[in-house]
Amino acid sequence: MEKFSSDQEILEYAISREVEAHYFFLALAGRVEDPRMRQVFEDLAAEELQHKAKLELEIIKVGKTLPDQQMPPSRPESDYIISDSDSLLDIDYEDMLLLGMEKEEASFRMFVNLIPNISDEESREVLLALAEEEIRHKLRFENEYNKLHEKS
Repeated sequence: MEKFSSDQEILEYAISREVEAHYFFLALAGRVEDPRMRQVFEDLAAEELQHKAKLELEIIKVGKTLPDQQMPPSRPESDYIISDSDSLLDIDYEDMLLLGMEKEEASFRMFVNLIPNISDEESREVLLALAEEEIRHKLRFENEYNKLHEKS
C-alpha cells in the first residue's frame, strides 16, 4: 500500500478507488442478461458513488477543499474487467460473480488497511463503516454464487 502524508491523501486515494469500483460495476451490469442481476450491479455502482460522497464529506468536515476532480466520462469496460488476456472477453455470469467477490474483498482490505493511518477519529469511523459495507457487497455476490450452484 502507498505511503500517505495526510488524512486528505488517504481519503482522496479511497475516493479514487470508489470511482474505479463504480465503473467496474457499471461494466459488469452492461454484460449481464438477467435484468435482476443487472439491477444488482447498477445498485452497487450507485452505492460506490455514495461511498465517494461520504469520503468527500470527511475531507470537507476537516476544513479542506476537495481536489478539482469531476467524474470522468464513462470509461471503457476494458479498463475495469479485461486484463491482457483475450480469454476474459467471454466472461460468463459465474466469473462476474467471482470478480465481484474479489473486488469487494480488495475494497474491504483497502479500508481496513487505511484505518490505522488516519488520525481523525470520525474519518476512521467512516472508513470502518465503508469496510463493513464492502463486506456486505461481497456477501451479496457469494449468495448469488451459491444460488447459482444450488441450481446445478
